[in-house]
Amino acid sequence: MNPETVPTDLRQLRACLVCSLVKTFDQFVKDGCDNCEDFLAMRNDSERVSEATSSNFNGMIGAMDNEQSWVCKWQKINHKCAGVYAISVTGSLPSDLIRDLRALKINYQPSQRDRSKPQ
Repeated sequence: MNPETVPTDLRQLRACLVCSLVKTFDQFVKDGCDNCEDFLAMRNDSERVSEATSSNFNGMIGAMDNEQSWVCKWQKINHKCAGVYAISVTGSLPSDLIRDLRALKINYQPSQRDRSKPQ
């Protein structure tokens, strides 16, 4: 692993509000979200990264073989790319972005990852 890609401080980390993938703010700006880039378009847009990610999350799961992992199935990330995922993420996308996702027929459920509200 390239030492430049490893964060030196966990406070730099953020989680995608749609899929819960964890990266640094700079990694989201540089590469976007590995799972959601097609519809969130975070690459090279720091404002969008601020809107579509949260620094308020709990726990992390490192997943290499998401399809076979029972933990990934339990977290509903078994069809996502390999990476590090937050167990829960606090926050929600702005309403205009939620509208855009609905128009694209993308099922965004904020309560699926947001554990700040009782379910």
